[in-house]
Amino acid sequence: MTPARRVLLLAAIGGVLVATTSVGRSVHLGFGDIAFRALAVGQGLLVLAALRLALRCPPGSALAVIAVVAVALRLSMLPAAPHLSTDAYRYVWDGRVQAAGINPYRHIPADPALEALRDTEIFPNINRADYAPTIYPPAAQMLFQLVVRVSDSVLAMRLAFVLCELVIVAALLDLLRRMGKPSVRVLAWAWHPLAVWEIAGSGHLDAAMVAAMMAGIWIALVPGRRLLAAAVLAVAALVKPPAAIALAVTWRAWDWRAPAVAIAVAVALYLPYLSVGAGVLGFLPGYLGEERIATAEGFWAVASLQALLGPLPFALPVYLALAVAIVGALALRVALHHDHGPEAVLTRLCWALFAFVFLLSPNYPWYWLILLPFVALIGFAPGWAATIACFVLYDEIDEGFDVDFALRDTMLNLAILATLPFALRRRRAPDTPVTLGAAP
Repeated sequence: MTPARRVLLLAAIGGVLVATTSVGRSVHLGFGDIAFRALAVGQGLLVLAALRLALRCPPGSALAVIAVVAVALRLSMLPAAPHLSTDAYRYVWDGRVQAAGINPYRHIPADPALEALRDTEIFPNINRADYAPTIYPPAAQMLFQLVVRVSDSVLAMRLAFVLCELVIVAALLDLLRRMGKPSVRVLAWAWHPLAVWEIAGSGHLDAAMVAAMMAGIWIALVPGRRLLAAAVLAVAALVKPPAAIALAVTWRAWDWRAPAVAIAVAVALYLPYLSVGAGVLGFLPGYLGEERIATAEGFWAVASLQALLGPLPFALPVYLALAVAIVGALALRVALHHDHGPEAVLTRLCWALFAFVFLLSPNYPWYWLILLPFVALIGFAPGWAATIACFVLYDEIDEGFDVDFALRDTMLNLAILATLPFALRRRRAPDTPVTLGAAP
């Protein structure tokens, strides 16, 4: 096949993705969860095939096609209201509360004290409105307020998160260039259905977390400004906590400057909200119980074992100890390993983030977004499996029948585990060293 035909085929695949995304909401609402899961997983597999094709296309032409299709995918999502999640409505509400001069951690949305802020578009769609204060950390709250002051709407919030993707793509393109890898690998983010459905579609906060995280990683790896990177990554962690693991790229043994900077940034971000005292944690304690994270049922490995063997009294503490130890060990490996080349650092960080999401995170597809930049940068077969198969977790339509969640969760986890040997056997090619600078 000639290069020109490859580019045309790549454009055709992009067209199929745009077309299926445009009808995806109607397919979901009209035919139910099973149809939507099949459509989204099929899109993910199509993106995997498109990347293989793009690697054989002329880079300039392929990048042009990737950019046009990426924009079209997002534009096809924005006109319709979110239907997979109502989280964006809570973001707007929290921003609105702050714009009115009220601490967002002080009241639940249904509190009579906030009655004057209610409307017919945002308030009726807020999840947990009658019992849960906000759960989102202070950096997220500041972002919500900033967006609402520009435009008090869910569309504006989603547009803000789509703009965050520009930061992610810019970081990916520069890191790919510095690692000597094809820039067309950015397609793994730009066309991936997880990014399209969860950011442009649902408007999830994870986009801002990943943008700040990738900016911090880039600052650490390229100009080598570890202390500045620690500050940016602390902001990322206070947009959403999983990004805290990336702080490992800034730490060196017996050098406590980076941790001190991160702590100082965290204190500064929490200060404006401390009038509520311990209430600044918001709904976090209740969320751990609601999502069964505080019980054995919230973790697939423990729940599966107990389904087979019956109740295991010490299963949860043992599992948590092992999981935290694994994630901690992998994070320390990021910080303490002697090889500070970009691919080596990114690969080790990818494993640490993967272990956290796989072992400790709630069962929501968008939690896997944090791994998607690394799928573009280094491949990582378990990342492909997780970010594609995670759509089986969606259960939004009452169809009168469905595949049991435990079975769907098992399908996802088995798909991930099946790809682990490929990642473990993969021999890393030598990369061009770009060490972290010594400048603070």
